[in-house]
Amino acid sequence: MGQKAHKKACVIGSGSWGTALAIILSEHFEEVLILARSSDKIEEINTYSTNSHYLPGTKLPENISASTAFSALADAALILAVVPTSAMRATAQQMSAIEIPPSTPIVTCSKGIERGTGERMSQILSEFFPSNPIAVHSGPTHAEEVSKGLATCAVVACVKADTLPFLQEVFTTSYCRIYTNEDIAGIELGGALKNVFALAAGMCSGLGLGDNALAALVTRGLTEMTRLGVALGGKPETFSGLSGLGDLMVTCYSPHSRNNRVGVAIGKGATCEEACEALGMIAEGVPNTLSIYESACEVNEETPIIDQVFKVLYEDKPVAEALAELLGRAPKPEV
Repeated sequence: MGQKAHKKACVIGSGSWGTALAIILSEHFEEVLILARSSDKIEEINTYSTNSHYLPGTKLPENISASTAFSALADAALILAVVPTSAMRATAQQMSAIEIPPSTPIVTCSKGIERGTGERMSQILSEFFPSNPIAVHSGPTHAEEVSKGLATCAVVACVKADTLPFLQEVFTTSYCRIYTNEDIAGIELGGALKNVFALAAGMCSGLGLGDNALAALVTRGLTEMTRLGVALGGKPETFSGLSGLGDLMVTCYSPHSRNNRVGVAIGKGATCEEACEALGMIAEGVPNTLSIYESACEVNEETPIIDQVFKVLYEDKPVAEALAELLGRAPKPEV
Protein backbone atom coordinates (compact mmCIF):
# COMPACT_ATOMS: atom_id res chain seq x y z
CA MET A 1 0.00 0.00 0.00
CA GLY A 2 1.48 3.35 -1.07
CA GLN A 3 1.85 6.46 1.03
CA LYS A 4 -1.45 8.24 1.63
CA ALA A 5 -1.81 12.01 1.76
CA HIS A 6 -3.98 12.09 4.90
CA LYS A 7 -4.17 10.09 8.10
CA LYS A 8 -7.76 9.18 8.99
CA ALA A 9 -11.31 9.63 7.72
CA CYS A 10 -14.48 8.48 9.46
CA VAL A 11 -17.65 7.40 7.66
CA ILE A 12 -20.75 7.28 9.86
CA GLY A 13 -23.03 4.68 8.30
CA SER A 14 -22.29 1.19 7.01
CA GLY A 15 -24.87 0.94 4.22
CA SER A 16 -24.04 0.56 0.55
CA TRP A 17 -23.27 4.24 -0.07
CA GLY A 18 -21.24 4.72 3.12
CA THR A 19 -19.18 1.66 2.23
CA ALA A 20 -18.67 2.81 -1.38
CA LEU A 21 -17.51 6.22 -0.17
CA ALA A 22 -15.11 4.52 2.23
CA ILE A 23 -13.61 2.73 -0.79
CA ILE A 24 -13.05 6.07 -2.53
CA LEU A 25 -11.50 7.65 0.55
CA SER A 26 -9.20 4.66 1.07
CA GLU A 27 -7.10 5.92 -1.84
CA HIS A 28 -6.29 9.15 0.02
CA PHE A 29 -6.26 8.23 3.72
CA GLU A 30 -4.04 5.85 5.65
CA GLU A 31 -7.09 4.71 7.64
CA VAL A 32 -10.81 4.83 6.87
CA LEU A 33 -13.05 3.90 9.79
CA ILE A 34 -16.69 3.01 9.22
CA LEU A 35 -18.82 3.68 12.28
CA ALA A 36 -21.65 1.14 12.44
CA ARG A 37 -24.27 -0.08 14.91
CA SER A 38 -24.39 -3.77 13.96
CA SER A 39 -21.80 -5.93 15.71
CA ASP A 40 -22.21 -8.59 13.01
CA LYS A 41 -21.47 -6.10 10.26
CA ILE A 42 -18.46 -4.72 12.14
CA GLU A 43 -17.10 -8.23 12.57
CA GLU A 44 -17.61 -9.01 8.88
CA ILE A 45 -15.85 -5.84 7.74
CA ASN A 46 -12.93 -6.33 10.12
CA THR A 47 -12.56 -10.08 9.56
CA TYR A 48 -13.37 -10.56 5.88
CA SER A 49 -13.17 -7.04 4.41
CA THR A 50 -16.67 -7.41 2.98
CA ASN A 51 -20.13 -5.91 3.50
CA SER A 52 -22.05 -8.66 1.76
CA HIS A 53 -25.60 -7.51 2.50
CA TYR A 54 -25.15 -4.16 0.78
CA LEU A 55 -22.27 -4.75 -1.67
CA PRO A 56 -22.10 -8.48 -2.42
CA GLY A 57 -18.95 -9.57 -4.19
CA THR A 58 -16.98 -6.44 -3.26
CA LYS A 59 -13.66 -6.81 -1.43
CA LEU A 60 -12.83 -3.77 0.68
CA PRO A 61 -9.32 -2.28 0.74
CA GLU A 62 -7.22 -3.37 3.70
CA ASN A 63 -7.10 0.10 5.25
CA ILE A 64 -10.89 0.11 5.84
CA SER A 65 -12.11 -1.06 9.24
CA ALA A 66 -15.27 -0.71 11.32
CA SER A 67 -16.15 0.21 14.90
CA THR A 68 -18.91 1.54 17.14
CA ALA A 69 -16.56 4.05 18.81
CA PHE A 70 -17.66 7.61 18.03
CA SER A 71 -14.62 8.77 20.01
CA ALA A 72 -12.65 8.13 16.81
CA LEU A 73 -14.15 11.32 15.38
CA ALA A 74 -11.92 13.44 17.61
CA ASP A 75 -8.81 13.01 15.46
CA ALA A 76 -10.35 12.46 12.03
CA ALA A 77 -9.27 14.75 9.18
CA LEU A 78 -12.66 14.26 7.51
CA ILE A 79 -16.08 13.06 8.70
CA LEU A 80 -18.87 11.78 6.45
CA ALA A 81 -22.44 11.43 7.70
CA VAL A 82 -24.09 8.74 5.56
CA VAL A 83 -27.17 7.83 7.60
CA PRO A 84 -30.90 7.79 6.80
CA THR A 85 -32.25 11.32 6.78
CA SER A 86 -34.64 10.48 9.62
CA ALA A 87 -31.60 9.62 11.77
CA MET A 88 -29.45 12.66 10.95
CA ARG A 89 -30.50 14.79 13.94
CA ALA A 90 -29.95 11.96 16.43
CA THR A 91 -26.60 11.21 14.78
CA ALA A 92 -25.53 14.85 15.00
CA GLN A 93 -26.53 14.85 18.65
CA GLN A 94 -24.36 11.78 19.26
CA MET A 95 -21.46 13.36 17.35
CA SER A 96 -21.71 16.54 19.42
CA ALA A 97 -20.69 14.61 22.55
CA ILE A 98 -17.21 14.28 21.00
CA GLU A 99 -14.75 17.18 20.88
CA ILE A 100 -14.42 17.50 17.13
CA PRO A 101 -11.97 20.25 16.10
CA PRO A 102 -13.77 23.19 14.42
CA SER A 103 -11.47 22.85 11.40
CA THR A 104 -12.68 19.31 10.58
CA PRO A 105 -14.95 19.21 7.52
CA ILE A 106 -18.22 17.32 8.05
CA VAL A 107 -19.89 16.14 4.85
CA THR A 108 -23.48 14.97 4.56
CA CYS A 109 -24.01 12.33 1.90
CA SER A 110 -27.67 11.70 2.76
CA LYS A 111 -30.42 12.94 0.44
CA GLY A 112 -33.59 14.27 2.00
CA ILE A 113 -35.45 16.88 4.02
CA GLU A 114 -36.37 16.57 7.68
CA ARG A 115 -40.07 16.24 8.30
CA GLY A 116 -41.62 18.93 10.46
CA THR A 117 -38.74 21.41 10.26
CA GLY A 118 -38.22 21.22 6.48
CA GLU A 119 -34.49 21.48 7.17
CA ARG A 120 -31.84 20.08 4.86
CA MET A 121 -29.20 17.74 6.30
CA SER A 122 -26.47 20.40 6.19
CA GLN A 123 -28.68 22.75 8.20
CA ILE A 124 -29.11 20.11 10.90
CA LEU A 125 -25.35 19.54 11.07
CA SER A 126 -24.72 23.30 11.19
CA GLU A 127 -26.94 23.59 14.26
CA PHE A 128 -24.65 21.24 16.16
CA PHE A 129 -21.35 22.28 14.55
CA PRO A 130 -21.62 26.00 13.73
CA SER A 131 -17.85 26.46 13.42
CA ASN A 132 -17.07 23.46 11.22
CA PRO A 133 -17.01 23.50 7.41
CA ILE A 134 -20.28 21.72 6.57
CA ALA A 135 -20.42 20.25 3.08
CA VAL A 136 -22.62 18.15 0.79
CA HIS A 137 -21.68 15.37 -1.63
CA SER A 138 -24.27 14.50 -4.28
CA GLY A 139 -24.81 13.37 -7.86
CA PRO A 140 -25.67 10.31 -9.98
CA THR A 141 -23.71 7.85 -7.88
CA HIS A 142 -25.07 4.34 -7.39
CA ALA A 143 -22.95 2.57 -4.79
CA GLU A 144 -23.01 -0.70 -6.72
CA GLU A 145 -21.17 0.92 -9.64
CA VAL A 146 -18.83 3.09 -7.58
CA SER A 147 -17.68 0.04 -5.61
CA LYS A 148 -16.74 -1.64 -8.91
CA GLY A 149 -14.67 1.34 -10.06
CA LEU A 150 -17.04 2.29 -12.88
CA ALA A 151 -16.82 5.84 -14.25
CA THR A 152 -18.72 8.31 -12.08
CA CYS A 153 -19.07 12.08 -11.69
CA ALA A 154 -20.29 13.85 -8.55
CA VAL A 155 -20.38 17.32 -7.03
CA VAL A 156 -19.41 18.74 -3.63
CA ALA A 157 -20.69 21.98 -2.14
CA CYS A 158 -19.53 23.67 1.06
CA VAL A 159 -20.51 26.69 3.12
CA LYS A 160 -16.78 27.54 3.34
CA ALA A 161 -15.39 27.81 -0.18
CA ASP A 162 -11.77 27.44 0.93
CA THR A 163 -12.53 23.84 1.98
CA LEU A 164 -13.64 22.83 -1.53
CA PRO A 165 -10.14 22.06 -2.94
CA PHE A 166 -9.52 19.55 -0.12
CA LEU A 167 -12.89 17.90 -0.64
CA GLN A 168 -12.42 17.78 -4.39
CA GLU A 169 -9.05 16.09 -3.87
CA VAL A 170 -10.16 13.37 -1.43
CA PHE A 171 -13.27 12.37 -3.40
CA THR A 172 -11.40 12.18 -6.73
CA THR A 173 -10.07 8.88 -8.06
CA SER A 174 -9.08 7.57 -11.48
CA TYR A 175 -12.73 6.60 -12.05
CA CYS A 176 -14.52 9.33 -10.08
CA ARG A 177 -14.45 12.94 -11.26
CA ILE A 178 -15.57 15.60 -8.78
CA TYR A 179 -16.93 19.06 -9.54
CA THR A 180 -17.41 21.86 -6.99
CA ASN A 181 -20.34 24.18 -6.38
CA GLU A 182 -21.11 26.81 -3.75
CA ASP A 183 -24.91 26.41 -4.00
CA ILE A 184 -25.25 24.05 -1.06
CA ALA A 185 -29.05 24.45 -0.91
CA GLY A 186 -29.51 23.61 -4.59
CA ILE A 187 -27.18 20.62 -4.42
CA GLU A 188 -29.06 19.17 -1.45
CA LEU A 189 -32.49 19.88 -2.83
CA GLY A 190 -31.71 18.24 -6.15
CA GLY A 191 -30.58 15.09 -4.35
CA ALA A 192 -33.67 15.06 -2.16
CA LEU A 193 -36.38 15.91 -4.69
CA LYS A 194 -35.29 13.44 -7.35
CA ASN A 195 -36.24 10.52 -5.09
CA VAL A 196 -39.94 11.37 -5.41
CA PHE A 197 -39.72 11.38 -9.21
CA ALA A 198 -37.82 8.08 -9.13
CA LEU A 199 -40.79 6.57 -7.31
CA ALA A 200 -43.11 7.98 -9.97
CA ALA A 201 -40.86 6.64 -12.75
CA GLY A 202 -40.93 3.21 -11.17
CA MET A 203 -44.72 3.32 -10.98
CA CYS A 204 -44.84 4.14 -14.71
CA SER A 205 -42.58 1.19 -15.47
CA GLY A 206 -44.62 -1.07 -13.19
CA LEU A 207 -47.75 -0.14 -15.09
CA GLY A 208 -46.00 -0.97 -18.37
CA LEU A 209 -46.54 2.49 -19.86
CA GLY A 210 -43.43 2.48 -22.06
CA ASP A 211 -40.56 4.82 -22.88
CA ASN A 212 -42.65 7.78 -24.07
CA ALA A 213 -44.41 8.10 -20.72
CA LEU A 214 -41.19 7.70 -18.77
CA ALA A 215 -39.38 10.35 -20.81
CA ALA A 216 -42.28 12.76 -20.35
CA LEU A 217 -42.35 12.14 -16.61
CA VAL A 218 -38.60 12.73 -16.24
CA THR A 219 -38.78 15.91 -18.30
CA ARG A 220 -41.72 17.34 -16.40
CA GLY A 221 -40.13 16.12 -13.18
CA LEU A 222 -37.07 18.26 -13.90
CA THR A 223 -39.32 21.29 -14.42
CA GLU A 224 -41.13 20.61 -11.16
CA MET A 225 -37.86 19.94 -9.30
CA THR A 226 -36.38 23.22 -10.49
CA ARG A 227 -39.49 25.24 -9.65
CA LEU A 228 -39.75 23.86 -6.11
CA GLY A 229 -35.98 23.83 -5.58
CA VAL A 230 -35.71 27.52 -6.39
CA ALA A 231 -38.67 28.29 -4.10
CA LEU A 232 -36.82 26.47 -1.29
CA GLY A 233 -33.58 28.39 -1.79
CA GLY A 234 -31.60 26.76 -4.62
CA LYS A 235 -30.24 28.42 -7.76
CA PRO A 236 -32.01 27.45 -11.01
CA GLU A 237 -28.83 26.51 -12.88
CA THR A 238 -27.88 23.96 -10.21
CA PHE A 239 -30.83 21.74 -11.15
CA SER A 240 -29.45 21.24 -14.66
CA GLY A 241 -26.26 19.84 -13.12
CA LEU A 242 -25.15 16.57 -11.57
CA SER A 243 -27.24 16.76 -8.41
CA GLY A 244 -30.33 17.75 -10.39
CA LEU A 245 -30.70 16.39 -13.91
CA GLY A 246 -27.87 13.88 -13.46
CA ASP A 247 -29.25 12.29 -10.30
CA LEU A 248 -32.81 12.48 -11.63
CA MET A 249 -31.88 10.50 -14.74
CA VAL A 250 -29.97 7.75 -13.00
CA THR A 251 -32.62 7.17 -10.33
CA CYS A 252 -35.50 7.21 -12.80
CA TYR A 253 -33.90 4.77 -15.26
CA SER A 254 -31.62 2.50 -13.24
CA PRO A 255 -32.60 -0.81 -11.60
CA HIS A 256 -30.02 0.01 -8.93
CA SER A 257 -32.34 2.77 -7.66
CA ARG A 258 -34.15 1.67 -4.51
CA ASN A 259 -36.87 4.26 -5.04
CA ASN A 260 -37.39 3.14 -8.62
CA ARG A 261 -37.70 -0.49 -7.51
CA VAL A 262 -40.26 0.41 -4.85
CA GLY A 263 -42.20 2.37 -7.47
CA VAL A 264 -42.14 -0.56 -9.90
CA ALA A 265 -43.53 -2.87 -7.22
CA ILE A 266 -46.32 -0.41 -6.40
CA GLY A 267 -47.11 0.00 -10.10
CA LYS A 268 -47.48 -3.78 -10.33
CA GLY A 269 -49.99 -3.81 -7.48
CA ALA A 270 -48.00 -4.03 -4.23
CA THR A 271 -48.76 -1.75 -1.33
CA CYS A 272 -46.08 0.71 -0.24
CA GLU A 273 -45.44 -1.39 2.87
CA GLU A 274 -45.10 -4.59 0.84
CA ALA A 275 -42.74 -2.93 -1.65
CA CYS A 276 -40.48 -1.52 1.08
CA GLU A 277 -40.41 -4.81 2.95
CA ALA A 278 -39.43 -6.71 -0.19
CA LEU A 279 -36.63 -4.21 -0.86
CA GLY A 280 -35.02 -4.95 2.51
CA MET A 281 -33.30 -1.54 2.59
CA ILE A 282 -34.37 2.06 3.09
CA ALA A 283 -35.84 3.85 0.08
CA GLU A 284 -35.43 7.49 1.13
CA GLY A 285 -38.08 8.68 -1.31
CA VAL A 286 -40.88 7.10 0.72
CA PRO A 287 -40.50 9.13 3.95
CA ASN A 288 -39.18 12.12 2.01
CA THR A 289 -42.25 12.30 -0.21
CA LEU A 290 -44.12 13.32 2.93
CA SER A 291 -41.60 15.95 4.04
CA ILE A 292 -41.19 17.31 0.49
CA TYR A 293 -44.96 17.49 -0.01
CA GLU A 294 -45.25 19.44 3.25
CA SER A 295 -42.43 21.78 2.17
CA ALA A 296 -44.14 22.42 -1.19
CA CYS A 297 -47.38 23.27 0.62
CA GLU A 298 -45.47 25.59 2.94
CA VAL A 299 -44.16 27.69 0.03
CA ASN A 300 -47.42 27.28 -1.95
CA GLU A 301 -45.66 25.86 -5.00
CA GLU A 302 -47.43 23.87 -7.72
CA THR A 303 -46.11 20.28 -7.72
CA PRO A 304 -48.55 17.98 -9.55
CA ILE A 305 -46.26 14.92 -9.75
CA ILE A 306 -45.19 15.16 -6.10
CA ASP A 307 -48.85 15.59 -5.13
CA GLN A 308 -49.88 12.39 -6.90
CA VAL A 309 -46.98 10.34 -5.49
CA PHE A 310 -47.95 11.56 -2.03
CA LYS A 311 -51.55 10.47 -2.58
CA VAL A 312 -50.48 7.02 -3.80
CA LEU A 313 -48.15 6.46 -0.84
CA TYR A 314 -50.13 8.09 1.96
CA GLU A 315 -53.76 8.17 0.84
CA ASP A 316 -53.89 4.76 -0.91
CA LYS A 317 -54.79 6.31 -4.25
CA PRO A 318 -54.59 3.76 -7.12
CA VAL A 319 -51.57 4.39 -9.35
CA ALA A 320 -53.63 4.29 -12.56
CA GLU A 321 -56.01 6.88 -11.14
CA ALA A 322 -53.10 9.16 -10.20
CA LEU A 323 -51.73 8.90 -13.75
CA ALA A 324 -55.13 9.64 -15.26
CA GLU A 325 -55.36 12.78 -13.12
CA LEU A 326 -51.92 13.96 -14.30
CA LEU A 327 -52.82 13.40 -17.95
CA GLY A 328 -56.21 15.03 -17.50
CA ARG A 329 -54.88 18.36 -16.22
CA ALA A 330 -55.87 21.44 -18.20
CA PRO A 331 -53.70 22.09 -21.30
CA LYS A 332 -50.98 24.73 -20.86
CA PRO A 333 -47.82 26.07 -22.60
CA GLU A 334 -44.66 24.05 -21.97
CA VAL A 335 -42.63 27.10 -20.88
